[in-house]
Amino acid sequence: MKRQQRQFLNLTWALAALAASLSTVSAQTYPTRPITLVVPVAAGGGVDTAARILSEKLQEKLKQPVTVENRPGAGSMIGASFVARASPDGYTLLLLEPAALLAKWMNRAPYDVTTDFAPVALIATQPLVLFAQPLLPVNDVKELIAYCKANPGKLSVGTAGVGSPHHLAAAWLNTAAKIEITHVPYRGAAPALNDLLGGQIPLIWALSVAVMPFVEQGKVKALGVSAQQRFPLLPQVPTVAESGVPGFEIDFFYGIAAPAKVKPEVVAFLGQAVREITEQPDVRERMSALGMSVDFRDSGHFRELIAREYEKYSGIVRQAGIQPD
Repeated sequence: MKRQQRQFLNLTWALAALAASLSTVSAQTYPTRPITLVVPVAAGGGVDTAARILSEKLQEKLKQPVTVENRPGAGSMIGASFVARASPDGYTLLLLEPAALLAKWMNRAPYDVTTDFAPVALIATQPLVLFAQPLLPVNDVKELIAYCKANPGKLSVGTAGVGSPHHLAAAWLNTAAKIEITHVPYRGAAPALNDLLGGQIPLIWALSVAVMPFVEQGKVKALGVSAQQRFPLLPQVPTVAESGVPGFEIDFFYGIAAPAKVKPEVVAFLGQAVREITEQPDVRERMSALGMSVDFRDSGHFRELIAREYEKYSGIVRQAGIQPD
């Protein structure tokens, strides 16, 4: 028994020494030069703002410049492809979000998001919200479903485009609730919101931040939230899942990924830095102002989330028969 105890203690000390060694090696050898954080969407929106909050904090923590580089286009495929092909040295990182996963099913992306990236950490999540014109005679998704069944094909819903998470939310609601709301794709969320405000379209799926001022002014009403839990910015609005569509959940998620063959100690080193950043109160406040909830998950748990969402999106695309634009 004593011999087994000694062996166990020796193994424990050896593992602790190895962990300390890796930490020391990482701290000494990485990073030694500037890091680029590729954001696969255009500058100026909430995703870009979140990336700049993260880059600012990473720069402070890593003592190296961290530059945001926007590479928008093709449903995030341009930026994601660039990082997938980059040198796996930890100096080129990707702000990974749902469109990069959807690109596989919508655009035949030249990468596999489950194998061509090393997930570093999940940072935050954000639900979609179904918004409506004030005069539409429904106040939640349950009433909307009943209205659509009584008036088949009468309503339409705007989204940020074919193959966007917004489009998936619209398609999933149709198939799950057995209703028919005509999908109207826009080139981005802003023109869809403009048409909702102008009365050209009765419904849109959108992220909350840009629409909230109009909700407060009574120009738009919120019917349902795409997350499993109610949204803190709209606590009175029920989720779609609790409104007669069990299991309904489409969250935007934002995380950091590196090229697939980056060293595990670099992933661990970066992941710890991100963890410490997300624990800072000012980061949580700034993310909350963007409608995002900080939701740190380490590399392994982030990888599980990516695989799960990847398969879920493929199922929605197949069931709804969604075709590329």
